[in-house]
Amino acid sequence: MPEISRFFGIVIYMHFNEHNPPHFHAKYGKHEVSICIKDFKTLSGSFPSKALSLVIEWAVPHKKDLLENWSELRKEHYPKKIKPLE
Repeated sequence: MPEISRFFGIVIYMHFNEHNPPHFHAKYGKHEVSICIKDFKTLSGSFPSKALSLVIEWAVPHKKDLLENWSELRKEHYPKKIKPLE
């Protein structure tokens, strides 16, 4: 599970060669969530609302980077790190 980014106690990661639709995972304490890259809707899991807002705030400007990482991971290549939310 390659880590893509980390900020405010939230870890963003993706898995190698995972199922569609393109998505990423976020973990915050005991909470985990999968988020669709296309529309940033939650696919599974749950997250505290403030933490989820931070993840979406981070993801929106990095949509292109997330899709590129998705493509690389489908080929079993390591993804690039994405700048954290500051």
